[in-house]
Amino acid sequence: MITNVARGVQAFTSNAFLVEGDRTVLVDTGANFDAEPRIRERDADLDAVILTHTHPDHVGNLEAVKEAFGVEAWGFDTGQPGVDHAIADGETVRIGGDSYTALHTPGHKDDHLCFHSSGAGVLFAGDLVFQNGSFGRTDLEEGDRGKLIESIDRVRERVDEHLAEMHTGHGPSVTTNPYHDIELAGRAARMG
Repeated sequence: MITNVARGVQAFTSNAFLVEGDRTVLVDTGANFDAEPRIRERDADLDAVILTHTHPDHVGNLEAVKEAFGVEAWGFDTGQPGVDHAIADGETVRIGGDSYTALHTPGHKDDHLCFHSSGAGVLFAGDLVFQNGSFGRTDLEEGDRGKLIESIDRVRERVDEHLAEMHTGHGPSVTTNPYHDIELAGRAARMG
């Protein structure tokens, strides 16, 4: 079960996906809202936080969530505040009841990760790609359009038309042909 606990929040935040299962994980924490009661109302026993990247809108609630649930955070770079454990490129991580492969996907931010489970048909895309072929900003510090295009290509080559769900850092999740949205993002990023 995947629930966006940031759904309906009017403040500037990223999505924050609670993935329930034998290892209940919050993928990104969002910012500028109280995440704790939204997690507790799911009756979820949170085991860990996994971060797609450490922009403030994705980690604003990190310390509060870690303290409230007594959990630690995993991300690409333990040099970033709040990241307790590193996830290496290509490493397998357990999210909910499925195994996901971590893909280092810089271009929006150097520590950006996507998480793909071929078994579940799910991709957590962070701010790499969004619905309708939108893609992550490259005008912020550490942004790099060339790297972003390479990262989109890498994800597109990793997933296939059987991808059922793409959960993005902002906006709605894509549950109808998300592979097409990834292809569109690759083309759009090359045109920009």
